[in-house]
Amino acid sequence: MGKKGSYFANYQKKLGEEKEVVERKRPEPISAALKTSFEEGKVILLDKPLHWTSFDVVRKIRNAIKIKKVGHAGTLDPLASGLLIICTGKFTKKINEYMAAEKEYTGSITLGATTPTYDLESKPENEKETGIISEASIKEATQKFIGHIQQMPPIYSAIKKEGVALYELARRGKDIELEPRPVFIKAFEITSIQMPVVTFRVVCSTGTYIRSLAHDFGQALGCGAYLSALRRTRIGEFCVSNAESIDAFINELQQQKKVANPH
Repeated sequence: MGKKGSYFANYQKKLGEEKEVVERKRPEPISAALKTSFEEGKVILLDKPLHWTSFDVVRKIRNAIKIKKVGHAGTLDPLASGLLIICTGKFTKKINEYMAAEKEYTGSITLGATTPTYDLESKPENEKETGIISEASIKEATQKFIGHIQQMPPIYSAIKKEGVALYELARRGKDIELEPRPVFIKAFEITSIQMPVVTFRVVCSTGTYIRSLAHDFGQALGCGAYLSALRRTRIGEFCVSNAESIDAFINELQQQKKVANPH
């Protein structure tokens, strides 16, 4: 797990996609009226791309609208895409309300191996044969996780212990004692099976770690598993189908700035 705000930059370096230094155009100033509208409060639905941290998105929006009071209603890991609710100004008071809402996810789980982070932020290990696992047993195994369950969070998570994130303690090699947390899984459906990859849809309560669900699912099948793709499709009444890309939001904002500041 990268440090907060560093993941996307590190990803670009890894791919050799660092942009050449070019002369930047001075951005259009934001009008007082437009700035005030964001300070009074807006809810922005964004489709977070892969390899961005949720804080990357907040920082991008904060820099674009030139106000400090910007936050998100529920973290998405860098390797997850999908709905991210951004609240500005006075509407940041609504963040806890949105965070408490029911979530829906789709994604894929790869059977036959585990990873320390329960996803692809670390390398697969402990490989096992999956040929003897039937489609019926895969679908049957989901039933063990539906309803009110006690879930162990991943060691590599942002949960804090004595003020320090668990992933920082894990990196330092510290022994970490975790306690299971109550979560509610309303639906856990297998939507396709192409061994060793199964795709799924999950509807769950806040606080549910889909990475842990994937790991525990593999344990139940006796072959191990890790989360290989994840997309958040809904938070409460808000759907990713109504969200826009970060680029689309920035482009719309630039157009509003031009209208407010004609040359």
